[in-house]
Amino acid sequence: MSLTSISQGRSGGEPSVTRVVETRLPTRHGVFRMIGFLGNDGTEHIALVMPVAPGTGAAAEDVSDSVAPLVRLHSECLTGDALGSWRCDCGTQLDAALGRIALEGAGALLYVRGHEGRGIGLLEKLKAYRLQDGGVDTLDANLALGHPADARDYTQAAAILADLGLRRIRLMSSNPAKEHALTAAGIEIVERTGMFVPEREQNLSYLSTKRSRMGHDSPTGDVWGELLAGRVPVSAPTPGDEELIDRYGALVATGPDVVVAQMAQSLDGFIATRSGDGQQLSGAEDHAHLHRLRALVQAVVVGAGSVVADDPQLTVREVPGPNPVRVLIDPHARIPTTSQVLTTGAAPTLWLVGSEWSPPPASAAERVATEPGGGGHGGGGHGGGEDGVADHVTVLRLEAADFAPERLVEVLRRRGLSRLLIEGGGDTVSRFLATGCLDRLYVTTVPVLLGDGVPGVRGPAVDRVSAAPRPRARHFRLGEDTCTELVLR
Repeated sequence: MSLTSISQGRSGGEPSVTRVVETRLPTRHGVFRMIGFLGNDGTEHIALVMPVAPGTGAAAEDVSDSVAPLVRLHSECLTGDALGSWRCDCGTQLDAALGRIALEGAGALLYVRGHEGRGIGLLEKLKAYRLQDGGVDTLDANLALGHPADARDYTQAAAILADLGLRRIRLMSSNPAKEHALTAAGIEIVERTGMFVPEREQNLSYLSTKRSRMGHDSPTGDVWGELLAGRVPVSAPTPGDEELIDRYGALVATGPDVVVAQMAQSLDGFIATRSGDGQQLSGAEDHAHLHRLRALVQAVVVGAGSVVADDPQLTVREVPGPNPVRVLIDPHARIPTTSQVLTTGAAPTLWLVGSEWSPPPASAAERVATEPGGGGHGGGGHGGGEDGVADHVTVLRLEAADFAPERLVEVLRRRGLSRLLIEGGGDTVSRFLATGCLDRLYVTTVPVLLGDGVPGVRGPAVDRVSAAPRPRARHFRLGEDTCTELVLR
């Protein structure tokens, strides 16, 4: 489609908008295609679109009928968008919508001009503000000035969507009027997601009026529950919800096949002292973060050394969520049969042992699964009871070559376990890192110096600093600790 293509108005006669120019706009959320449109009344509009390259995804002109990208129609608001006003939530919504489109990797934000003050213009909006200062609500202020409660028209916005090939969308809006207007203009709204951002004391009255008198949606839903279900919510009604989406949304959006690792270590790079004591190294916030990661994956993978040293439960206890399958890498069968992971049935447990493994003496367990080479499905399963381990444990005998990280990933995926958390210890995480098996790595740095001890995560050695890989990274605080997230793939 050329840059001078024209979309018709609802009448099909006079052009509604003309596409004038296209360029790129780098933002803190990523790079967007920025396309400028001119309305037949002289109004200028902007569309910010992902993916950047035309023809590479759902938001480009080749959008298929089976795809419904996220779209935000954002009415211009100088005071909120540019000046950071807290009288409304417009600026925060603008930033959140761009971030959500970038997280999904496909979608469009239309910055619709001529909508200042719900269509009454900037100076009239300031007059309405003055009335609101005297106690009049946002709706009655417009009416008192002789304007309708909402004077916005979405004809040109619908024409821009048609020009972009976006005739079937998921609309990011808490305003049902936008959905009705677009539907009347021939745009199919597959879903309208509420657009909520954390509220401030200064805009509570404004938001309350829109919801009680103008039919806007009120915040509903459980953000963490949505993430657990594999969906990234569009909205974050509270700062805590905003943090959850920011911290775990990209992980959830990665898809069904992802391998992540997590490690907490001292400032000088140790996960335990020389005596092996690593208990309570990081703080409560990091523990909750670890449990959230466990809840978001299908299986948590640990080496035998971690089980021997710490006797962990490897369950989700500090946050709501399901327990993952516990996968124990133990080629030499070093894990004591008295370990919690082998004696407590809180979660299915997959015990990966060498092909020469001999079962312990028979116990009261009634059933146990012993399989060669990684066949079967899921983390559980049962077989004969002669191997003497508990019902929740599946013993899987592997050849030595199958303990290589990339082979282990394949073994687990064949069993239906494709979302993996490599949790420990340092040697296990480092091996998965060195072989390129990790998509993301979370390293929590604890402000303490141990001097010596059990090393934490280590990357492949390089001879020169310039040769060291520098993956995309971000940081967030976990109480007194700092977590660094590396996006490796």
